[in-house]
Amino acid sequence: MNVLFAASEAVPVIKTGGLADAAGALPKELASSGVRAAVILPGYGAVSGSIRSSFRLVTEFRAGFRAAERTCRLLEATFEGVRYYLIEEPGYFGGQQMYGYRDTASRFVFFSMAVLDALPYLHVRPDIIHCHDWHTGWIPYLLKTKLCVETNCRIRTVFTIHSLLYDGIMQTADLKAVTGEEAEAHSRLLATADAGSCLRTGIRYADKLTTVSPAYAGEILSAEFGGAYAGLLQERAQDLTGIVNGLDQDLFDPEHDGMLAHTFTGDIMAAKRVNKLALQRDLGLIASERIPLAGIVSRLVEPKGLDLLEEAMHQILQQTDLQIVVLGTGERRYEEMLLRASGLMPDRVAVRIGFDDALARKIYAASDLYLMPSRVEPCGISQLIAMRYGAVPVVRETGGLKDTVEAYDEYTGRGRGFRFQPYQAGAFLATLHEALACYRHESLWRQIIDNGAYADYSWSSSARQYKAVYNTLAGNGKG
Repeated sequence: MNVLFAASEAVPVIKTGGLADAAGALPKELASSGVRAAVILPGYGAVSGSIRSSFRLVTEFRAGFRAAERTCRLLEATFEGVRYYLIEEPGYFGGQQMYGYRDTASRFVFFSMAVLDALPYLHVRPDIIHCHDWHTGWIPYLLKTKLCVETNCRIRTVFTIHSLLYDGIMQTADLKAVTGEEAEAHSRLLATADAGSCLRTGIRYADKLTTVSPAYAGEILSAEFGGAYAGLLQERAQDLTGIVNGLDQDLFDPEHDGMLAHTFTGDIMAAKRVNKLALQRDLGLIASERIPLAGIVSRLVEPKGLDLLEEAMHQILQQTDLQIVVLGTGERRYEEMLLRASGLMPDRVAVRIGFDDALARKIYAASDLYLMPSRVEPCGISQLIAMRYGAVPVVRETGGLKDTVEAYDEYTGRGRGFRFQPYQAGAFLATLHEALACYRHESLWRQIIDNGAYADYSWSSSARQYKAVYNTLAGNGKG
């Protein structure tokens, strides 16, 4: 079986978030189970020179809609046994910025068309195209309405929803710009006279739908989480499967992570103390093994629970001795709130705006607690990394956090973290106090750390479930 992953980003080529981790790790895992998986991405100008030098030119080809075709270059490279393709088109993807353009959605509509135009030049023609998020939402539609008509194509599609919060709204003018004379034929995709959603297109036309956790798959059928897409998702509920994301345990391996002050060989708590002291000194915090340290590596936006943190911050700093380290970028309101807290108490709060992979790993390795009070969390990868690096999550009981962070039970000794349900600052604070009380008991805390650090977060189980979805589409049953 040949599966082509179409995505806007994937490791090791380029990454801005968890989508890249999933789109890069899953094909590698599938390859070990007999599925030949390849990945196709836009050839952004932002791809680093060291990565780009690994690619070779396959061909130049014309891509896009008839009256708006452009010349593209198809490049190919292999990383860890997985074939990667880049589609280069300087006008749409030549800049250093990947997203955030006024016409971002139409750029990815062009990419969707270019993926199909590139099919004759790929090493192997796919049986299934696995589309990731709104950026590839037009691929299922084009396969059914354009390519099938022209070539009797039998390629099937899986569309994975990584988050409904980002849906790729395209204005009518942009639809006309990218499709040219064909715009009228595609006007059915406009939800209103003015705009249409690439996400809705993928949900409507893909053969199978998946989300990145079982809990999120259930949540988005409701109006609260599904919003404007709830009705359509209910119609397609029989085609929807929730499969929790895994973690690339080779990429995130605290025993061999050269970015850490001390790798996790031997006793985990001893290694964490060394890493904590190093990070405290580097960031100007009071250096003490005994003071609890909480880490946050996140987009600083409201769905990640930053409004709860904002409401609770004063009480956290007044009622506890907790130190807080934050790495991320996002809404100015939350960046400024965190920077104010750091300015007022620089020995308790350290904030770094931006993203730094080395610092992120140091935060995971140094933190005693890891805070994710998310309002919405389709899956989340940070809590998985945190637990593997011995940090105990404090999370809201939603989406993938509910599926991956088992609440600690003092009677059974089971559990990897602490959870709260009501989206309220008071509930967050109460659970944080509960976690800090457990932190004071070393043997108990060691058990919670071990429960998380030694759990299996690999992609193997998830890959088997995706393979079952592919086999169903290919007519090979469910195994």
